[in-house]
This record gives sequence, C-alpha cells and structure tokens, in this order.
Amino acid sequence: MAFIKRKERSKERFSLLLLDLEEYYFEQHTVYHVTTSSIRGSLKVCSKSIIFEPEDHVEPILKVCFCYHNRIITTVKVLAFHVVMQLLLVLIYCFHPLVQLHRASCLDKLGDQTAMIKMHIIQYFWVLSFQNVSEIPHMECEAEMVTPLVTNPGHVCITDQSLYFQPLNGYPEQVVRIELHRVKQIYKRRHGLRPLGLEVFCTENDFCSDIYLKFYKTSDRNDLYYYIATFLENHMVEHTAESYMLQWQRGHLSNYQYLLHLNNLADRSGNDLSQYPVFPWIIADYSSTELDMMNPATFRDLSKPVGALNKERLERLLSRYRDMPDPCFMYGSHYSSPGYVLFYLVRVAPEHMLCLQNGRYDNADRMFNSIGETWKNCLEGATDFKELIPDFYGNDPSFLLNCLSLDLGKRQGGSSVQDVVLPPWAADASDFLQKSQKALESQYVSEHLHEWIDLVFGFKQKGSEAVAAHNVFHPLTYEGGIDCDSIEDPNEKIAMLIQILEFGQTPTQLFTTPHPQRITPRFQSISRTSTSTSEDSSFEDLTEETRRLAWNNIAKLKLMSTHKIHKEAVTGIAVTRTASSVFTTSQDSTLKMFSRESNGLQRSMSFSNMALSSCLMLPEDKAVVCSSWDNNVYFYSIPFGRRQDTLMGHDDAISKMCWKDNQLYTASWDSTVKVWQCDSADIANNKRCQFELLAEFEHEAGVNTINLNPAGTLLVSGTKDGTATIWDTSSSVQLHQVHCHSGKIHDMAFSPDSRHVLSVGEDSCLKVIDVQTGMMISSVQADEEQRCFCWDGNTVLSGGQSGHLQVLDLLSNKVTTRIPGHSGAVTAMWMNEQCSTVITGGEDKQIIFWKLDC
Repeated sequence: MAFIKRKERSKERFSLLLLDLEEYYFEQHTVYHVTTSSIRGSLKVCSKSIIFEPEDHVEPILKVCFCYHNRIITTVKVLAFHVVMQLLLVLIYCFHPLVQLHRASCLDKLGDQTAMIKMHIIQYFWVLSFQNVSEIPHMECEAEMVTPLVTNPGHVCITDQSLYFQPLNGYPEQVVRIELHRVKQIYKRRHGLRPLGLEVFCTENDFCSDIYLKFYKTSDRNDLYYYIATFLENHMVEHTAESYMLQWQRGHLSNYQYLLHLNNLADRSGNDLSQYPVFPWIIADYSSTELDMMNPATFRDLSKPVGALNKERLERLLSRYRDMPDPCFMYGSHYSSPGYVLFYLVRVAPEHMLCLQNGRYDNADRMFNSIGETWKNCLEGATDFKELIPDFYGNDPSFLLNCLSLDLGKRQGGSSVQDVVLPPWAADASDFLQKSQKALESQYVSEHLHEWIDLVFGFKQKGSEAVAAHNVFHPLTYEGGIDCDSIEDPNEKIAMLIQILEFGQTPTQLFTTPHPQRITPRFQSISRTSTSTSEDSSFEDLTEETRRLAWNNIAKLKLMSTHKIHKEAVTGIAVTRTASSVFTTSQDSTLKMFSRESNGLQRSMSFSNMALSSCLMLPEDKAVVCSSWDNNVYFYSIPFGRRQDTLMGHDDAISKMCWKDNQLYTASWDSTVKVWQCDSADIANNKRCQFELLAEFEHEAGVNTINLNPAGTLLVSGTKDGTATIWDTSSSVQLHQVHCHSGKIHDMAFSPDSRHVLSVGEDSCLKVIDVQTGMMISSVQADEEQRCFCWDGNTVLSGGQSGHLQVLDLLSNKVTTRIPGHSGAVTAMWMNEQCSTVITGGEDKQIIFWKLDC
C-alpha cells in the first residue's frame, strides 16, 4: 500500500492542502455568501487567505489570497473546486460585503500572521485537558504536526503519562493524545534539512507513525526526545543501522525489510514527501513475456546510480560537470522528490498532486502511464534519474489502477490515461507486485544490494567516493548545504525552503565505510557422486542441526559440578577428544589434569615460577601446550607425563596461543604475534621439535588475545589499547585494523562461517566486525565487563566480571538470560563441538561443569 496517510473522503471538502507553504488555518465561522442569493457555508480564516466552503457541493470552494494594508484586501487569486480544481482571478476590495458573520471573529488581525498565532494560543490553549487528573506536566512548547505537504501549528505538552498535541485550529482533531507506554520507537528527524523533527511510532511498522512533529527550536525537540527515551529505556530496544545490518546479513531480515529500516534511520518518512522512502529499480527487463530470475541481464546494475546506467548520457553529463563552476554537480534533478513520489501515486493521492501543481494534473503524456516507458525515460532522459518507492514492492496494487475513475487527460494518440501499462511478463497489477517482490529477494539482488546501499546511504554518498562513483547531486540536497536560519528576508527564506522541499533531499548518511555483502549460500546439488560423500554430508547436517538446537536452548544450561583445583585464577581450559580428561592452567603457575571418570584431580605440573596464561590440546590428544608470563611456551606429553619441550619465543609475557596444521601462533605483550612451524607427529612420538619461525605480525601495543577462523586462513588479534586487527595468514598481510574498544580486549573469536569477529573488552562492550569490509557493525553495552565467551554468530554465551554467565541475542541486542555461576570473574570458557557441554574457570579458582538441559 502507499504510505501516504490520506484523509478519508467525507462530506467536508476543505483540506489543509488548500493552503500555501507557511500558511496556517486558524478558525471557521458559519456564514452566508451574499450574491444574487445567500449561500450558506463555512468561512475558514487563514493567515494568508480566507476560504469559503459552501454546504451545497454543487457550488465551488472560494479561496481569496491577500496582503493586508489599510484594511483593504487585495485579491491575488481565488482557487475554485467543482469536479476538477480551476484557477480563477477575482478582485475584492473589502471583506464585509462577502460575508455576514454569525459571531465576532479575528478578521481584523488578517495580514499579521504572528499576531494571529499568538492570539489563538492565548484564546484556545487553556482548554487543553489531561486524560487523567493525576498527570504531571513535564514540558510545553509550540510545534507543528507534519503530514504530506502540510504542517499544522499547535501546542505540545508532555506529562508523566502522555504526549499531547493540540492543533492551533482544532483540525482535524481538538487534541491528539499518545500514551507513553504504547510507544515502540521514537526518531529524531531532519525537516527541510534542519534538525527539528520528531516522529513517534506506536506500532512496529516503520512508516505508519502516530505523529510527526516539527519544532521551532532544536533544543525543544531534543528535550522532548530525551524525556520519552528515558521513560521508555526499560522496555524499548534501540535499533541502529549496524544492528539491522547484522540481522540482514544473516538472513533474519528480508531485503525489503532492511531497506525500510535503513530509510527510517536515514530520516525518510511517509509524512514528508521531500524525504519519502526510496527504493531501487531492480528489474531491467520490461519487454520479455517471461521474467528470468536466473539471468543477470534481467537486473539493473546496482553498483551505479540511475544517472550512470547509460554510458552515452553519462559522458554528456560529465562533460558539463567538468566545465561547471563551483558548486558543481552531475545531476540537476534528484532521485527522490515530492514530484516523483506523486508521479507514482497520483491515482491514489490526486489531491496531493493537485496541491503540488496548483490545481492541475501534469500533461497526459508525462504522467505515469507505463512501467516500461518510465524505465526507458530514466535510462535515456536528460533530466530523469528517479528511483522507485516502497509501493513497487508492497502488496497493494491500487497505485497502478485508476480505481477512482480520475480524468487524467488524453495522450497525443487520443487514448485516455487509465491504469498503468504493465510489462508483458505481468498478468495483472498484483502479479507485477509479486514478481517485483521475488526479484527484490532474488539471489542476484541479495549479492549486490550492498552496492546500491553504498550509493544512497553509505560511503559513496558524499566526497571523493561519490565523485568516483558518478553520484554527485545539487548541493542543496545535502544536509549542511544551506543554513535557512541565517536567511533574514522572509520571502527569500520561504523561496529557499520551497526549493529544498520540492527538489528532494539526500538521505542521512548511515555508513562511512563499504557496506558488507549479504551472506547468500549458493544452491547445492541434491545428487551425490558417491555413498561416502552422502554419508559424510548427512553426518555434517546432523551435527549442524544438533548445534543449532543446542544454541536455541543455550539458556537452559544447568550447573552439574564445581571443583576448586587451583590456588589462583584459572586462565585456560583444554579437553581431550573423548572429554575424559580436562587440563587447566592458572596464575598459580600450574597445569592440572582433572579426570571426568573419577571426578577428581589426577595430575599437577609446574613449569615455571610465573603464571601460565593459556593452554591448548594438540591433535590426537598426545600433548598439551601451555603459554607463560615468563615469555616461554611449554609442551607437556600426556602419555609420558612430563615436560617434553620448551619454546623461548618472545621478549615479554605470552598471552594466548592458537594451533592449526602444525603451525603454532603465539601472542605476546611484546606487541607481536609469531607463527612457528612444528610437527605434532614429533611431539606425539616424544621427539624434540625443530621450531621454525615462519612469520611475525607487529602491533602498536601488547597483544592480549588471538583467534583463528575454522579454516586457519584468517587471524584476528586484540591489543591492550583496544585495537582489533584481521590478518591473512597465507600472505601475512594486514586486511583490516579497527579501534573498537576503549580499553584492553579480553577475548575475540570468528563466527563459524568466518564472516564476523566478536570481541569483548575492558569497556564492557561487545563489538561485531564484518571480516569482508572491516566495518564495526554492532556494538552492545553490557551491564558489566565480559571476560570470555563462545558464540554461534547470532547468540553469545559470555562470562562476566561478577561470575555469572549471560546469554545475549546479538540480533536484538538483548540479554535474554543470566545464570549464576562463579563467585569471581569468569576467566576461561570451553564448549564441546555439539555445543551441549560447557566448562568455565574463574578468579574464584574453580572450574564448573555445565550441561544443556533440553
């Protein structure tokens, strides 16, 4: 459906759409229009005109526009409506012959808009009554309620229970009331490129807000916003572009839903036609009888703006751009403006189009007649670069049909403008929308939509990247392009505001780095080449399903047993493949071996007089590797029960280790990560290993943690100064560096699909980084410092400073469960492959065994 809120058609023909920009309607009177006969009707008193609405619908509405001087009204124009609006010119020298009033009015204030507003505030705002006598008012101020092409001034009051807006004129309601407990979301908005707007939603629908307010002072807007936000902070989830991005990447939001959310966050609103939600052209084939979704040629190139899709036209535009004096721009018209929105919606919102175009429809040949013709003109037209609106991917086809039987004119060939002509592959309007929806969610679009987001909401919207992408529009379309408040002349200010509102506005920039691509697994062949492959696949599918089921129930972890086996904090946990033996390291400088079968301590080994910082199990369960604060790595042989080898590898304490394919990765506070070649077979056979240094990754600060992705092709390191670095292990090349924490990074890990990295730090934040782009796409402020974690890409099981475990849903940024555990900070965590068993270690010197209770 179209998102414009249209007034229900009733017997009343008057609408605020009849007013000019910055014109206000104040009050109405029952009057008689005295001509050859007396015509009863309603006189609407406005700041720049008076409007007479006859009760007899056969009679036209009269609008008299004036300037006030010496009690003489000079008529500029009268707008009359019969079946179709027509422009008439009349001259009236005084108003008293026109009407006979039934009661006193404020017509003597005509011409002084400010005085009229003040008078109505004094006369009418005192009648504002609260729903509940116990309500306590918090603040009051003046504001305007925004609807498409209309702003209606009034008075705002917020109490401890409700938000009230009382229109100056009592139109269309005396008071609009919103109960604060019903509010789902609130958003600050730009209006006319100024930070004055506030939109309130009581539903989850991003474009059906309950009220859109424009304030006269940014401070008033901010005060109201923070009051409501404070009231809602305990039961309203604040969504960011990054949190929505994570949900979209992982398939929890459709392409359609994600674009709606981005539009909403970028100040696009169904109540503001100059910032109406913008959607891309997706399909490029409007001539075939069948739409082939598997053919890339079916789709538009999403990496280019509409103006750059035609190479020849682009060359002409660039030639003009190079010769243009500052401020220069490539496109003289925008991809979204009130005119373009109503071009698409004229069949369902004709009154808005007539308002925008002074009571006339556009030339019939320039109307929205055909999908294919419109696309062709966007490709070839010298000044047509428009994108689409959400309605093209919605469920209501009415904007494509002339259901109101409007007389939209005749084209040059003599045919009248009726329904929109659809492409051959669409059986009807509903079928067109269904196939458009399917195209938007297709594999091709899912793989390329991030490129269009870069242009409209992202890093290619402004600056040198916009120039390189041929994506430069007129300066007035960008935030900060003009300061309307600095313009003193009221006529010049209104002219500039009209230009801004009618030309179109570029969305608020949401991303300043390349947007990550969506995770789109390719379709796999059902047939298998061999029985063994089928069996392996079945086993993998079963294991994956087991993991998924476990993570869905991770909040049901049950504490099985606790064991105090160390004298200081536990720093590392390593478990044999059969889970019969558990090895732990501690700051007490010992390695302990705990038997699950006997439920007791079996061995205790000491290699150094300094703390051991971590441990890991080598393949085949033959040896445990321990790192120490004494700068060394120790290899302990499990079968022989003794220290087998020592690697003196760093100039400062070693903090963490990883192992993959006979390569040992060691991180140290000496600001390096080193990669060593050592054969695990030699260690398994109780032979001394020849350690060979293969690579060294240098950092600006001490490295506190490292992690490898499952394939061993990527390494992520976290430092004491809060910097995360992603490395290519095959080339030792740094891929991305992100300063993501304000303090030390405690723990980091790749998601199972290697698309994301999660980190926890001293600043109590959890951060998600996109591996492909290096963009930080999610940030969650925990209520306490988190020290270690396991995660599946969506859900996090972490151990905090208090000793409790917490389950966090990254897609909603909500802590869903807290589980009491240790009496001190959780410092180490291990999870088995099936994700059904967890072992934690803490500063309380204990290890705790947990089991999933499904």
